[in-house]
Amino acid sequence: MAAGASALAQKLSRFLPLKPDELESLAGLEARRRAIPAHTELVHERQTGHQAFILLEGWACAYKLLPDGGRQVIDFSIPGDFMGLRSVLLRTSDHAFAAVSDILVAEVSAGQMIDTFQRRPRLAAAILWAASRDEAMVVEHLVSIGRRSALVRMAHLLLELGLRLQLVGLGSPGGYACPLNQYLLADALGLTAIHVNRVLRQLRERGLVTLREEQVEFHDPAGLHSLAGYHTGYLDQGEGPAS
Repeated sequence: MAAGASALAQKLSRFLPLKPDELESLAGLEARRRAIPAHTELVHERQTGHQAFILLEGWACAYKLLPDGGRQVIDFSIPGDFMGLRSVLLRTSDHAFAAVSDILVAEVSAGQMIDTFQRRPRLAAAILWAASRDEAMVVEHLVSIGRRSALVRMAHLLLELGLRLQLVGLGSPGGYACPLNQYLLADALGLTAIHVNRVLRQLRERGLVTLREEQVEFHDPAGLHSLAGYHTGYLDQGEGPAS
């Protein structure tokens, strides 16, 4: 992988080493760039005719709003992630996307995606791997909300984010920068902000992890893995496709 490769190129190359022509096609998908301020909605639920996005810099989130005004955060997006790929191919978005921090995105049309898939089947396979990985994360999030305790939910999410960020060179085994506030974490984990504060304090007092001033610091990664019952297989961060 060439120096300065995009986060998406780094991620996809963990599945398949991308050839120069595939990297060129990927750069073409990332060419139409737009800066978006924090807290801006990119796509609203049931929107049609919108673009898909590749997140190049910053953090975003996907969510659904309920009739009573409640919000369920489905996932957080980090650099190297597609946003709205499924909905742009289905023509209607079944959820909304918004910037958590100031972000830089590349806008990608359905036509561009289909053309790229036709011309670069290996790149298409790598993108399918990334999409499958995203689906596996949603399954884990469903299990967390349905069956895991609040403490385990938080531990699991912080570990998952850390591993995702390490894959694109934005985290380390010791921690990572994290712009998520307690309200976003609450909406992702099915908790109240007060409960989130309590859970983070418990994790800190156990000497496992601290989230403070937009920085996650792992103090005892092995202990945190044990508490969360965390297994990394669903993230599939190893080299190459399964044979």
